[in-house]
Amino acid sequence: MQGNLTQPLTAQSAQATAQASALASRGNEEESWYERWHLVIATGLTLLFLLLGWGLGAAGIISNQVQVVFYVLAYITGGTYAAREALHSLFVERTIDVDLLMVFVAIGAALIGHWTEGAILLFLFSLGNTLEHYAMGRTYRAVRALMELRPEDALVKRNGIEQRVPVQDLILGEVAIVKPGERLPVDGKVVSGTSAVDQSSITGESIPVEKKIGDEVFAGTINGVGPLFVEMTRHAQESTLAKIITIVEQAQAEKSTAQRFTDRFEGWYAGGIIAMAALYWLIPVLFFHQDSSTMFYRAMVLLVVASPCALVISTPAATLSALANAARSGILFKGAVHLENAGTIKAIAFDKTGTLTEGKPKLTDIMPTTTKSADEVLALAATVERLSEHPLAQALVDAANARNLTLGEAHAVEAVVGKGVVGQVGDHTVLIGNEPLLIDYQVQLSEQIRNQADLLREAGKTVVFVADANTHETLGVIGVADTVRPIAREAIAALKRLGVTHTVMLTGDNERAARAIAREAGIDEVQAELLPAEKLDAIKALRKRYGAVAMIGDGVNDAPALAAASVGIAMGAAGSDAALETADVVLMADDLAKLPYAIELSRRTRRAIRQNLAFALTVIAVLVLAAFGAIVPLPIGVVGHEGSTIVVVTNGLRLLFGRPQPLSSVTN
Repeated sequence: MQGNLTQPLTAQSAQATAQASALASRGNEEESWYERWHLVIATGLTLLFLLLGWGLGAAGIISNQVQVVFYVLAYITGGTYAAREALHSLFVERTIDVDLLMVFVAIGAALIGHWTEGAILLFLFSLGNTLEHYAMGRTYRAVRALMELRPEDALVKRNGIEQRVPVQDLILGEVAIVKPGERLPVDGKVVSGTSAVDQSSITGESIPVEKKIGDEVFAGTINGVGPLFVEMTRHAQESTLAKIITIVEQAQAEKSTAQRFTDRFEGWYAGGIIAMAALYWLIPVLFFHQDSSTMFYRAMVLLVVASPCALVISTPAATLSALANAARSGILFKGAVHLENAGTIKAIAFDKTGTLTEGKPKLTDIMPTTTKSADEVLALAATVERLSEHPLAQALVDAANARNLTLGEAHAVEAVVGKGVVGQVGDHTVLIGNEPLLIDYQVQLSEQIRNQADLLREAGKTVVFVADANTHETLGVIGVADTVRPIAREAIAALKRLGVTHTVMLTGDNERAARAIAREAGIDEVQAELLPAEKLDAIKALRKRYGAVAMIGDGVNDAPALAAASVGIAMGAAGSDAALETADVVLMADDLAKLPYAIELSRRTRRAIRQNLAFALTVIAVLVLAAFGAIVPLPIGVVGHEGSTIVVVTNGLRLLFGRPQPLSSVTN
């Protein structure tokens, strides 16, 4: 990953910004009926005039002069778009492109009386342009579809009256009322109500997510059956949806390495082909007394078969389709370069907390040491901890609530810094904490209890003792840990099936906890107790060993390592400004299953590009050799050239389809 991490999304490069702006304006404007269908109509009319001229002429129904009129009409409908593009490139951009080559050939064919071949050429060339327009239009419409997710107004209560207000007129802190079935107009937090929200447009999650008071929600998502009151926390232009649209636009505007090469290649190659065709016509006529008309015809054939139409469209047809597919699946590639690079990854480094793990501690074990049951020990601990905001306390309370345990009342609750909590429950003083807390109250640990605690620590868990200070006995040993995501092991296995040779965990956590998580997730290597700068050094070392290395983290604490990786990946980045701005690839949902799909899609894209380039170059080489041998008539050359263009466009369009599959089905 390159570039300054502090730069805003819109400051990647002058060219990318200009192209993104053009795409944005195109996406903001409603595509007119003419813009969408004019090439289809032109192609259809070209075919109609071609068939009328050829069919009626062959049947002797019309004269040669009338037949030519039909061909002229076919030239006009099939060649106007190409001629306009050719003239714009020649006089405005000062470049020679394939449109100019096709116009030259069509005019040349007419000059020597081969109207039918010229009309066939323009029909097939127009058909190829139509398919390209369709392919690119699908990706532009992906952006337009995202834009259509943004509601134009929001229902708010002002001066005691509910009224619809344009979203851009809302102020931070204002509460929007979202009725069941409506799209959320703003990014914000739920201040009242509960509902299930369909977040697929933002995160790619297929199942609605339950939302309650305090939960974050996003503009463009769909409310379920319950009304929600949402306090606006971001302006409309700063919403997560707006940032996604910007990323997709810029990704479409950025060109991959392969595309930049073909773009540079097109100009000088097209000029070289025109020069070569001219020499192929003139040298035999001037020096070997060949028939000028025959050699001119052969030169026109050479121009057709050597034109790089299929070559030029090979890369964008694939990359733009893949980018649209990824965005629809909740995966944002911030440029075609990163889409290409993701497929080369040989090693992946993972942050631990919040990436491989859930990011918050959970109760894992309860070991009663007296006659009390596990539920009784947990209920007692949760009673003392219920008002604490400490993550370990919250884990105990959440576990008790999940088991529907009845909690009592605790009094004189006191937090002992670094040790735990002491509280009065009934007539008993209850201790919740570590061994030093118990020692302070003369509670002794038996050898059996110490062994139980050691087993939990060996598994990378935090040990919490529950004791009664009145009786000086330990009531139970509780294990709490930041648990591995359920999908983590499957995701790691899927990555290895895809050919990722090495996985490593880079974490600031202690060695014992890190190794326990790594064993459970199937990680190959652990580097623990690292500072951010040390994570950066670890990534540099991995790049020396494996070449292309990805780093996946939260996009904030792992920023240096994300920057040093070949591909920086932010996970669970919905709503995170830093993650959206830092990473090369953004997985919008907290779902590791998206990572193998991102790499698989990248590799499918790379394969499609290689297939397209190989096919296009092979067709050009074969037809050029045949043209020099004078064994390819113009109609066959036209079909071969335009047919190859249609094939590569169709092959690229395949990447529009497909969604993340169950991880067990992911293969290389």
